[in-house]
Amino acid sequence: MRIGEIRERDIGNGPGIRTVLFVTGCRFNCKGCFNKKLQDFNYGEPFSEKHIDQLEKALKSPYIQGLTILGGEPMEHPEVLTDIIRELRRRGALEGKDIWIYSGYTYESLLRSNIQFRLLLEADVLVDGLFVQALYDPNLKYRGSSNQRVINLKDTNKSQNITI
Repeated sequence: MRIGEIRERDIGNGPGIRTVLFVTGCRFNCKGCFNKKLQDFNYGEPFSEKHIDQLEKALKSPYIQGLTILGGEPMEHPEVLTDIIRELRRRGALEGKDIWIYSGYTYESLLRSNIQFRLLLEADVLVDGLFVQALYDPNLKYRGSSNQRVINLKDTNKSQNITI
């Protein structure tokens, strides 16, 4: 897996001040995508131990509310991202923090893949659905187009009903 960027402090990709991991590689090619360069699977640098250390240090700051993973398309790398989250948990970096994932896939489609669903089990919130430029609304909270949903994964997995 390659990454385009780690933002240690970000306020635009979820609530509060967050640490954000931008992965590279996406097959959707949404018109109007705000991260076109991250669609390229060869963009950025290979993820390494130094990136785990950087994420750990940033996440241990008391003012960081959580980790957001987006791209590119995180679901192109579910096994690696699951391992990264588990390692950050093992190191205590995610204690009291939430995890948000942005994906062009819908929640329902991710249920069909055990590997992708395992990544969802590690997260608290999924912002799902393709960005649709015709449905763009700058007034939407945490999403770019009105077809996208902000799903509470913990409640959804408990009740088996999608909880927005």
